[in-house]
Amino acid sequence: MDFQDGLSAEALSNGAETLDLPEPGKCDNTRCDTGRCGMDLLINLDVDDLENAVRFYGSAFGLKVGRRFGASGVEMLGSSAPIYLLVKSPGTPASDTTTQRTNYERHWTPVHLDFVVDEIEPAVERAVSAGARLEQPVATHKWGKLALMADPFGHGFCFVQFLGRGYDEIAE
Repeated sequence: MDFQDGLSAEALSNGAETLDLPEPGKCDNTRCDTGRCGMDLLINLDVDDLENAVRFYGSAFGLKVGRRFGASGVEMLGSSAPIYLLVKSPGTPASDTTTQRTNYERHWTPVHLDFVVDEIEPAVERAVSAGARLEQPVATHKWGKLALMADPFGHGFCFVQFLGRGYDEIAE
């Protein structure tokens, strides 16, 4: 299997027991009516420097290495979905259907990661110390606090600290 093209759901499970993660296919989200999710979610992030990425995601988010896939990738565990750091050289075509090429400068994408934390300020400080950039001051909304961030590989992410009833404060 070429890990640069993503990982299959069968890549889950090794090491999950040691971090007390739900078994694949089992949902521990209280909003699931059946206790089972429709599918497993894997997060794949392209990076140009694997060891730097492992250090950053370990330091900034407290993730731990699950499995290593040679020089091609590393599984990071400790969040509700495993994060796979996958090496892709700068300038690699993004796909056969576009002229875009990978780059690791700050870039916009309509998809980003939100990390829900109990206390946003220490999370921001920890991430900045690990190499992240705070792109706007922490903002407080009716539903909670939000910090817009970027990792050292150009990927945007946010920290979210829910207040009160969280998103239910604004749900209709």
